[in-house]
Amino acid sequence: MKSTAETIGKVPLFQGLDPENLKEIIAICERRSVQKGEIIFTDGDACNGFYVVETGKVKVFKLSFGGKEQILHIYGPGKPFGEVPVFTGKSFPASSVAITNASLIFFPRKRFVELILTHPNLALNMLAVLSMRLKEFTIMVENLALKEVPARLASYLMASIKDRDKPGLVNLPVSKTQLAGILGTTPETISRILARLTNEGFITVDNRLINIVDPDGLAEISEGE
Repeated sequence: MKSTAETIGKVPLFQGLDPENLKEIIAICERRSVQKGEIIFTDGDACNGFYVVETGKVKVFKLSFGGKEQILHIYGPGKPFGEVPVFTGKSFPASSVAITNASLIFFPRKRFVELILTHPNLALNMLAVLSMRLKEFTIMVENLALKEVPARLASYLMASIKDRDKPGLVNLPVSKTQLAGILGTTPETISRILARLTNEGFITVDNRLINIVDPDGLAEISEGE
C-alpha cells in the first residue's frame, strides 16, 4: 500500500503545496478502512470532515421519499468526497456507501478549515474542486430534467472520452446497474439503448469496453437530435 504522503501528494486538491504544507495536511488526517456495502455517512449526518478515496470505490447518492435511489457520483482513488458542507458546518446533503472494499483518508473539518485560513493555495484548490462539483451538478440536473435517456447515455459516453489517449474508447468504470442509477433509469433500459446504438453503427460494445465508432453521430444524440 502506498504511504499516506504518496496518496495525498497526487490528489489535485493538494497539488501545488510545498512539502511543509503537505506535512501539515498529513498530520491531521487518518486512514479508515470500509467494507463493501458499509455506510460512510448518511444524508442529514453532521459533517465532521471529508474523505479522499485511497483504494476502492464509493458511491454518493440521494433517496427519494419513495425509496428510489439517484446516484450523484461514483468516486475512485484520488477523489475527494463529502467536502461540500465543510465550510458551512451543516449536515451532509447526501449519503455515501462503499461499493467495494475501500481505504479512505479522513480530514477532520475543524483542523482542515484552520489550515485553509493560513494557506491560500489550499483555499484556491478547494475553490476549484467546489466549482467543478457545481458544474457536474448543473450538467446532471440539465440531463435529468431536459434530456431523454438515450441523450443522457450519449452525453455520459462523450464526456468519458475526454482527456484519454485513445479518444474513441470508453472503459466504463461502473456496472450497468450503477450507470442506470447515475442516469436516472433502469439497467434494462441501458442495455436496450446500448444494443440500439450498436445496431445503428454508433458504437461497439465488449463487456465494459465501448468503442465509439461515430463520435459525430453520438454527439448529435447527446444533444437530443
